[in-house]
Amino acid sequence: MAQRQLKLGAFMRPISIHTGAWRYPGAWPDANFNFGHIKQLIRKLEAGRFDAFFMADHLAVLNMPINALKRSHTVTSFEPFTLLSALSAVTERIGLIATGSTTFDEPYHVARRFASLDHLSGGRAGWNIVTTSNPDAALNFGLDDHMEHAERYKRAREFYDVVTGLWDSFADDAFVRDVESGLFFDPAKMHTLDHNGKYLKVRGPLNIARPVQGWPVIVQAGASEDGKQLAAETAEAVFTGGGSLADGQKLYADIKGRMEKVGRDPEHLKILPGAFVVVGDSVDEAKEKRALLDSRVHYDSAIASLSVILGTDASGFDPDGPLPEIPETNASKSGRQRMVDLAARDKLTVRQLAQRVGGYGGLAFVGTAKTIADQMEEWLVGRGSDGFNIMFPFLPAGLDDFVDKVVPELQKRGIFRKEYEGATLRENLGLPRPKNRFFEA
Repeated sequence: MAQRQLKLGAFMRPISIHTGAWRYPGAWPDANFNFGHIKQLIRKLEAGRFDAFFMADHLAVLNMPINALKRSHTVTSFEPFTLLSALSAVTERIGLIATGSTTFDEPYHVARRFASLDHLSGGRAGWNIVTTSNPDAALNFGLDDHMEHAERYKRAREFYDVVTGLWDSFADDAFVRDVESGLFFDPAKMHTLDHNGKYLKVRGPLNIARPVQGWPVIVQAGASEDGKQLAAETAEAVFTGGGSLADGQKLYADIKGRMEKVGRDPEHLKILPGAFVVVGDSVDEAKEKRALLDSRVHYDSAIASLSVILGTDASGFDPDGPLPEIPETNASKSGRQRMVDLAARDKLTVRQLAQRVGGYGGLAFVGTAKTIADQMEEWLVGRGSDGFNIMFPFLPAGLDDFVDKVVPELQKRGIFRKEYEGATLRENLGLPRPKNRFFEA
């Protein structure tokens, strides 16, 4: 049996998810909104044979206290399609994945944008389906209330059917362009969708040829029950929050098992947990980098993040004292308990706990190229993931460290490519090209 291969995405919006990244010594403070910097970063990722450059998106300024918001480097970012279209012209193989909301956008818009990006890039587009959880986004679209969670996912399922149906508006060979007869396309190879459902009404057809990949790669994030079911039915890559390996194995088995129940091949979906990676020439050096990075998180930002997870206002706690007893609230009980346990285990003060959470509190690989490769290989072989969506601690050095040190170590072990398998994102991820539901090949 061939050795399993890691798939690697790069989480690049924000350029670094860590709140203190822009303040790290030598970092680019404006990296999140500087095209020249971003162009340099994606070219480095492509040289490192990354599968995809992923742009998350927000349809509102993040809903956090202004004292925290004013210290955030994520308050300004490019609109994804504008940026990825520009980046498609300066790259050749790396995938270009953007978020498209099913709650605050229309299927025709989404279908047209992603089809265009797929053509512009020669078949490298991916659609990250999100239902948009930020309630402030509703206020930017003429709505006073956010759509209820279950309803958002029901709409998303119908939205997926409409978008993929629009991508199939034309057969692959519909455009004959016969100069002699004057026939540009064959009308028998155009399909009008005429969708009339519970949430959406869309006539079609899409006024753009079928995408190069048939459909852009379908990506999803999230691990709620509704989210896992939607992923099992529709997704080809899933970006998950990272926990322990045991948690990853449980989620992996859950989603892949659901796929089998709906008649899908589990190998046709790649599960890629987010992994925050800090590389050092020694483990101690990597830990020192992480500690310095965490120290750059301003207390205003840190305590706001901790308050959200605890479900109680922590701004009045003694910063240099231990975490006091936290009352029960309606916030996530598991998140609250995780913080209580972390503070007790590592004997952290409120300030230290807040800085850790305010920077990045998820799955992190902090060590040498070898120890990081060891952990990634353990996840891959142990079926906790099919790869990772890498989050870099600071730019550009954090990304350079990964590409220059970790990637060669993974390649040496035979678990990561040395050359791209093909020209399209589907080919590189090992995903089949979907058949047109309305026309035989």
